[in-house]
Amino acid sequence: MRKPKHMKHLVHLFLLPALVFYVGFMMVPIVSALMNSFFSWKGLLRDQFIGLENFIRLFTESPHKETFNRALGHNVIFFLVLVPAKLMVAYLLALLINSRIKGKEWFKTIFFMPKLLSVIVVGYLFSLILNPSYGVLNTALRAIGLEEWARPWLGHPDTALYTIILVDSWYEFGFAVLIFLVGLQSISREVYEAAKIDRATGLTLLLRITVPLSMPSIMIMTILTFISSFESFELIYAMQGTSGGPYYSTDVLALYFYRLMFSTAGGGEAIGLGSALAVILLVMIATATAVSMYFFRRKAVDY
Repeated sequence: MRKPKHMKHLVHLFLLPALVFYVGFMMVPIVSALMNSFFSWKGLLRDQFIGLENFIRLFTESPHKETFNRALGHNVIFFLVLVPAKLMVAYLLALLINSRIKGKEWFKTIFFMPKLLSVIVVGYLFSLILNPSYGVLNTALRAIGLEEWARPWLGHPDTALYTIILVDSWYEFGFAVLIFLVGLQSISREVYEAAKIDRATGLTLLLRITVPLSMPSIMIMTILTFISSFESFELIYAMQGTSGGPYYSTDVLALYFYRLMFSTAGGGEAIGLGSALAVILLVMIATATAVSMYFFRRKAVDY
């Protein structure tokens, strides 16, 4: 018995809740921010259409220009330090776990456990650990005779940003290990056996077989790391507050957006300037993601 034609399309109704959620919580805010960025504002009321003036003010008008450039530089540093601190180490550990090591399931659990904690909880705990007076880290350094290493890790402009980046690496580390491990385990053993028949061993296997064939997982984690670097907010907020102290040394674009929208930094034009900054962030992340995907797809190897 043939089903009525309309019954075949009934299954599409199950996609409706997800579609409504996506449009309501993703597309509507994006379009709203884009529209708001082209208008001047009087408090919460939209005023006149001013085109790209809000964008121009962010790039040319003080103090917005200086704050934007400084925050953008910190986001770039965040990404450049996270790649070796998190991704490279995570990939090496994934290689180790993927080998015939005993207790590999325990390692996966231990590495992933920090991800189960709230970012705010992690930020607060490390604020206590890194406290210059009674924190565990400085106390331990003094106890083992390394008192000259003890310092205000979050209180000095030279160390604050890198300290937060290392904390973020620790928090996100387990997720990266699991993604890399899935990529490594998806590589067929037959490929390795064929390579060994051709007398490929050790470093040759790693560089010629393992790395090229695990490129999809490397691509995913690189893109996710870039996105998280430019969306960094919660951890910095929990450890340093909204000002990005000390002396704006940990300020990033998301914190600057928060100050524009919800404090006096934006003045009466808060919504217009904040929306312009949100659009700039969206364009930067989308462009970098598209370029990265194109680059990695060209480097990917199929088998």
